[in-house]
Amino acid sequence: MAEFGALSLVPPLFAIGLAVVTRKAVLSLFLGVWSGGVIYTGGVGLSQTFDWIVAAIGESTFHAQIIIFTLLLGSAVAMIWQLGGSHAVRNWAIAHLDSRRKVGVAAWLLGLLLFFDDYANTAVVGSTMRDVSDHLRLSREKLSYLVDSTAAPVATLAISSWVAFQLSMIESGYGATDLAASEIPNAFAIFLQSIPYNTYAILSIAMVGIVVLSGRDYGEMLAAEHRAATTGKVTRDDARPMQDVSAELGDPDVEDPELLAFFLPIGVLIVVTLGSALWTGYSPGSSLYETIIGADYAVALIFGSFAMVASTYAIGVGTGRLSLGESVDTTIDGFGIMLTAVTILVLAWSIGNVVEALGTGEYVGGIAGQVLDPALLPVVVLFTAAFIAFSTGSSWGTMGIVTPIAVPVAWDLAGSHAMVAAIVGSVFSGAIFGDHASPISDTTVLSATFTGADLIDHVRTQLYYAVTVVVVASLLLLVWGYTRVNPWLLLPVGVLALVGLVYGLSTLDARRRGIDPTGADEAAVETSEAAGDLGTADSGAPPTDDG
Repeated sequence: MAEFGALSLVPPLFAIGLAVVTRKAVLSLFLGVWSGGVIYTGGVGLSQTFDWIVAAIGESTFHAQIIIFTLLLGSAVAMIWQLGGSHAVRNWAIAHLDSRRKVGVAAWLLGLLLFFDDYANTAVVGSTMRDVSDHLRLSREKLSYLVDSTAAPVATLAISSWVAFQLSMIESGYGATDLAASEIPNAFAIFLQSIPYNTYAILSIAMVGIVVLSGRDYGEMLAAEHRAATTGKVTRDDARPMQDVSAELGDPDVEDPELLAFFLPIGVLIVVTLGSALWTGYSPGSSLYETIIGADYAVALIFGSFAMVASTYAIGVGTGRLSLGESVDTTIDGFGIMLTAVTILVLAWSIGNVVEALGTGEYVGGIAGQVLDPALLPVVVLFTAAFIAFSTGSSWGTMGIVTPIAVPVAWDLAGSHAMVAAIVGSVFSGAIFGDHASPISDTTVLSATFTGADLIDHVRTQLYYAVTVVVVASLLLLVWGYTRVNPWLLLPVGVLALVGLVYGLSTLDARRRGIDPTGADEAAVETSEAAGDLGTADSGAPPTDDG
């Protein structure tokens, strides 16, 4: 593999450069694979290109399982929507939540609950909480931030399509090392070790909690919250809200929707997935840890997602809300929701085949071993992944490009599975931060869409918080790199730092703007509501500060 030398860098660098210019992740990944085919064959390379793409689908049972799981998950999301499950949660929230803080906490907790997929998270939480947040004058910018910052970060830490993809990327990365198959550790074991190094995801979730519980904001979010709370305008005058979710799936034709249609399928997914995982990993005499490590999570995810879809069919047919034919049609519509994700999956796996065939990881590792301090590697990887994700708008595409290269580099530099785990966590953190900062990210766009926010307003207001979190996250990785202290001990320090930064920055910014650091006193909101201004997008006086 090593005979390709510097040419082995061309496919991933070409994919990255093209993504920066075109902002098209799918096109960039495909042409990156094609360029690898040209180099590998010394000719046109189309045959080799499609061989790699076919191999990414057909030669790996694991990859096929992940595709099936992803499509089934799309079907479940569509079924829950058509059964009125998300509407039922929305109706309950309007009846039980009576303050802006409670709405924020509810959105945060609901985002934590919907951990199985970021698309599902943005769709359900955004659509569910939008009406009640409008009613209580939470700005659309704030709701979009709450949704976006608990979607991918939560999905990357729990049983989800993200974890399934991450496991495949870890396998791909180790496949590019010189380790024998018997020496390669279980991908799930490395994933578990990588969790405390996924500092941006963990601290991003904590940041949402700090912001909603303290009620404090800074930057353009403070101006947006002040506008919404004091004037009732949940979007600014010249905003262009994104399209409503009903345009994609249509409004469900369900009277008196029930919470069962929302919570039962999610509960079935959790129980069946966990039960199947333990079943596949169990052997006589094995400990719980050995059972967990030895489980086949790809199979468990398929069982869980299939059971989730089956439960929605049972609800639809049993209650008479959806006929069997309507359920089948909805299932097919749900497949369509996930087609982009599946495309990125296949191309990401394909470019992983390219860098393995060309020996990119081995070449880069040899150079990095001479010029890069291993202590700095996690931070370098974090910001590299962040740049690619920002440019492409795709976290999955970023992980597909970076992980197969970063894992062998980490192994060559340190010869340690702990360093590999740190690098895996850093890749995920950088990919999510870049995703949050990018206006072309799918989850960023979906968050603005389902909450009815202006896309650019969402990005501009969220960026202040995303940058704050990534600075703290990178400092924690630097400390770990030079001290190798237990990473779990660093995370509470990071949370405390975020608390101090939120209070300090909100106080300074509010003083500069001459407004309350919470946007507006609750008393002022209640007084305005009593006067008849109920917080719709076009009500109230002009904002006193447009940020």
